[in-house]
Amino acid sequence: MESIIDISEKAIEQIKNISQAENPDGTKGLRLAVIGGGCSGLSYKIEFSEEKPKDNVLFFDGIKVFIDPKSVIYLKGIILDFKDGLNGKGFVFDNPNAKNTCGCGESFSL
Repeated sequence: MESIIDISEKAIEQIKNISQAENPDGTKGLRLAVIGGGCSGLSYKIEFSEEKPKDNVLFFDGIKVFIDPKSVIYLKGIILDFKDGLNGKGFVFDNPNAKNTCGCGESFSL
């Protein structure tokens, strides 16, 4: 089965580091979602969360990732990466479906 998304090794490493501080008991997974808002119409949401009914549950090197059914439509095919260069530091969503993105890369439209 083809995975809905992909996560780079660098992002996995960073998620594990953050999880140790924000999710020390390991009961939560990483939730990726799309919500309305932002300068281009839709925004990415990333947080640690409990699993909800109907979530798609993916596993990446010991990390549980939850994606709700509505967000799958917008996130299918993305690559979650982590950049820490001179141009900024943080998680980056490489979304091949996005037609327009804002300058900060946190919102998009299809």
